[in-house]
Amino acid sequence: MRLAQRTSWISPSATLAMDALAKRMKSEGIDVIGFGVGEPDFDTPDNVKEAAIAAIRAGFTKYTPAGGTPETKEAVIAKLARDNGLSYEPAEIIITVGAKHALFGAFQALIDPGDEVIVPAPYWVSYVDQVQLMGGKAVVIEGAEANGFKVTADQVREAITPKTRALVLNSPSNPTGAVYTRDELEAIAAVAVEADILIISDEIYEPFIYTDAGHVSVPSLGPEVKERTLLIHGVSKSHSMTGWRIGFAAGPSPIIAAMTKIQSHSTSNPTSIAQKAAVEALTGTQEPVRAMVREFARRRNYLVERLRSLPGVQCALPDGAFYAFPNISAAFGKRVGDREITNSQDFAELLLQEAHVALVPGSAFGAEGYVRLSYATSMENLKRGMDRIAEFWSRLE
Repeated sequence: MRLAQRTSWISPSATLAMDALAKRMKSEGIDVIGFGVGEPDFDTPDNVKEAAIAAIRAGFTKYTPAGGTPETKEAVIAKLARDNGLSYEPAEIIITVGAKHALFGAFQALIDPGDEVIVPAPYWVSYVDQVQLMGGKAVVIEGAEANGFKVTADQVREAITPKTRALVLNSPSNPTGAVYTRDELEAIAAVAVEADILIISDEIYEPFIYTDAGHVSVPSLGPEVKERTLLIHGVSKSHSMTGWRIGFAAGPSPIIAAMTKIQSHSTSNPTSIAQKAAVEALTGTQEPVRAMVREFARRRNYLVERLRSLPGVQCALPDGAFYAFPNISAAFGKRVGDREITNSQDFAELLLQEAHVALVPGSAFGAEGYVRLSYATSMENLKRGMDRIAEFWSRLE
């Protein structure tokens, strides 16, 4: 059977692949501690679940408009006004089947074969593959560890060519937890405005910031920036609703209209019941979100302290999201038994096999020499997992 050529341009999601392997081992009775998948371990807030139950009982189980219900769009508009000082019209909003789907629809609407998209590394695993799936080219620029894993305006300027269509920004960042400051974003945005390229700003981890600086939403930097920015967001992380699959995008109406047209021929619409739940998540009490942030801050401090205690390991204290991204290159060239560690994939595989701890190799994020650990798990799991990692590290020869 012949498959479309585009299927060879992409790789399976490394984070989901590692999670699937860990779950398979668990099903075989192996006690695996998973630091791989980025999924809050908290339950969806009760008020959100009750809104979904009420929707089912009311018979709100039919098709909705392809781009989302007016009520869901208004809830997004209210959230962006309340939290980010942004003003949008319904024609500038689309509700999607998760933020990943919003990104996919955006690249479908924007990228022709040969177009270029600038992607800072370390990057979330799907950016590059989604661009390539559209026949585009991901131009990767490195956010160095010495610069907090962030790229500079000069790097962006140097990467721009006549084929550049967009720049992807992700703050807070998956996988590093890096958070761009207002000054840094203003400098990068000025380059984008000068070159007249679109900024695709993935802000899905907005609530999870552990410094006093807070979150700066890219389209809030001024009218010229806003008209060149597509904001990607959702409720999956903020309200522990990963399985509900509700994301959204806000941006120029021509892009939103194109994404909506594409969506009408793919998913038809986001799930009606999940949209009702998202309305409650966005407009109801935000105390469950604040409680998650407080607990994640506690876990972050513990995890980074334990990682830094491993000889030769460097680990920046992440300002946001819920990931640590330690440099484990000190393990390269060492062995466990007859197996030599030559890269982060080797390290992740051996750690899973020998210590039954799952994490994601940095190579999946365009950053060899690092691994990503999610602290969106219980403190008990963090302690047990780090005890196993420390024991594994002590066995390296």
